[in-house]
Amino acid sequence: MSAWLLLGLLAPVASDALPGLQLPDTLHQGDLVRARSQTEISVDGRHLQRGPDGEVVFGLGRDQRRLEVCVNVTWQAVCAELPVAPRDWDIEKVSGLPQQTVTPDPATAARIAAEAARVAKARERNDQRIDYVGHWQQPAQGRISGVYGSQRIRNDVPGSPHYGLDIAAPTGTPVQAAAAGVVSLAEKGMVLSGHTILIDHGHGVSSVYIHLSRIDVSAGQRVQAGEVIGAIGSTGRASGPHLHWGLNWFDVKLDPRSVLGNGG
Repeated sequence: MSAWLLLGLLAPVASDALPGLQLPDTLHQGDLVRARSQTEISVDGRHLQRGPDGEVVFGLGRDQRRLEVCVNVTWQAVCAELPVAPRDWDIEKVSGLPQQTVTPDPATAARIAAEAARVAKARERNDQRIDYVGHWQQPAQGRISGVYGSQRIRNDVPGSPHYGLDIAAPTGTPVQAAAAGVVSLAEKGMVLSGHTILIDHGHGVSSVYIHLSRIDVSAGQRVQAGEVIGAIGSTGRASGPHLHWGLNWFDVKLDPRSVLGNGG
């Protein structure tokens, strides 16, 4: 832990006294928060990279209620706890899923764990690129069939909350990159997510596209916002053709809708 952060933890101050930091007026659960800081900054103990013009980014989890922010002022941290506005979440029931993906046998469970580890590794990237400040768009056209934060009951078995936006459309409907970035994972046939693409947008921000019928990109490839990367399908744990679009800040799962309408 750096000296400036340690000092700050000993002396928190009011939330309106964070010098050189520009934040949105209100912080909401599930948001990807883009801000600017004129000095070193940490959020909940994680040091943030700053872009050329002081750009910083961080994510707020589905159930997060408070956020600790520290900024460096003359080698001493000034810290504040900021409130995070709560949201209401829906309950959804999903039936007709392959039962082995709902209650997997031991071999399938081990495979799921290995695949999850590969995705988690890809989400650890902390590149200096700031693609996340650019244009964001919905990656496919179709009916919104699932929203972020809702809890799903799968084949009558309560599950964890839904961490993404589902877009239902016919198999083969083009899927586009939601923003510019670098493909950090492109893998077919994953048990739960099926054909899966993960794009890194810099500073720990990544987007994921799952249940695809095809993959048109490869790991390491640079893509632009709006570039076709694959097509909607129903691979993996899916009851019908749709795109599940997810957004992350490192391991924090965010609401993809929080970036729509933002950026250049």
